Amino acid sequence: MSLEDQYKYLVGAYYGVMEMDEYPLKVYILKDIADYIKDFISVNPIANYSYREVAEELEKSLPLKTKFQDALLVLNKISGPIELVLMIKRRIKEINDKQ
Repeated sequence: MSLEDQYKYLVGAYYGVMEMDEYPLKVYILKDIADYIKDFISVNPIANYSYREVAEELEKSLPLKTKFQDALLVLNKISGPIELVLMIKRRIKEINDKQ
């Protein structure tokens, strides 16, 4: 997986957790994910890559299901709360049931 793709799924995860309004502690998880993204960028700089523009584009273009799937990947990496993981899985199931 390229560095660009890794960055994209990290950003997707951030926006996926942002959609979880029913989780009262999401602000803390968002901070953890933001810190994880900053660490990723500092360790793996990508030359001539506009991080902010890519993030803004992903916020608009990524489907909600993809954001949630990315969130599950990142929450696993940062040892996120199981309660949030279960809530996201439930939301993915609801999306699948509607399709």
